[in-house]
Amino acid sequence: MFTTNSSAYKLFNENNLDFMKRLPDSSIDLILTDPPYNLSQFSRGNIHLNNGKTINNKIAEWDSIPLNPNDYIEPFTRIIKPTGNIFIFTSYSLLGKWYDAFNPLFSTFQIFVWHKTTPTQSVYHNSFLNSCELVVCLWNKGHTWNFSSQDQMHNFFECPSCMFPEKIISPKHPTQKPLELIEHLLLISSNPNDIIFDPFMGVGTTGEAALKNKRRFIGIDIDEKYVKASLKRLSIY
Repeated sequence: MFTTNSSAYKLFNENNLDFMKRLPDSSIDLILTDPPYNLSQFSRGNIHLNNGKTINNKIAEWDSIPLNPNDYIEPFTRIIKPTGNIFIFTSYSLLGKWYDAFNPLFSTFQIFVWHKTTPTQSVYHNSFLNSCELVVCLWNKGHTWNFSSQDQMHNFFECPSCMFPEKIISPKHPTQKPLELIEHLLLISSNPNDIIFDPFMGVGTTGEAALKNKRRFIGIDIDEKYVKASLKRLSIY
């Protein structure tokens, strides 16, 4: 296990289900996380182009970790405050499972859509571009909600995918989200000094959004190299 001593953030390298057993009831203001989508089963592996080049599908290995939304019912509902919000990035293939698991437990189950203006280009030219990603949004009556204007409250956000120089090259995470997207969700759904929790931290984008906007952060990742990358990223705050 790896941890920090900062009062503003704590990072841990361990299984998130084991870790959440130690969190007190109603201790988290916002869960904002991007777990595996379980899409590796649909991967065609490396894609060989006509020009002789090969596209390496690096997401397949990272995304092969089985994810069962039912495993997160007890810990998420226990640790989130009555005024809290939960945002979970997910895929079309897992959306129904998240719905079945959590819809009965919250007064609102809503979908937020991120439109990527720079999606991966189609190699085979036989389908739509994968230009949208889904976010499961959960809350109960009385939840924190910083409503600004009707225009800002659309369940839709448009921005490019995470690109250099923001994108971390080493270690590279295949699904690093853009900071502006995470900040948008965080600012709507939390307040300064709130505790933000990301059990699938990756390279710490949620952590940076939290610290940049004067929130506290707890992050977990099973992969030590991502925890170390997050520590380096957050150490400037």
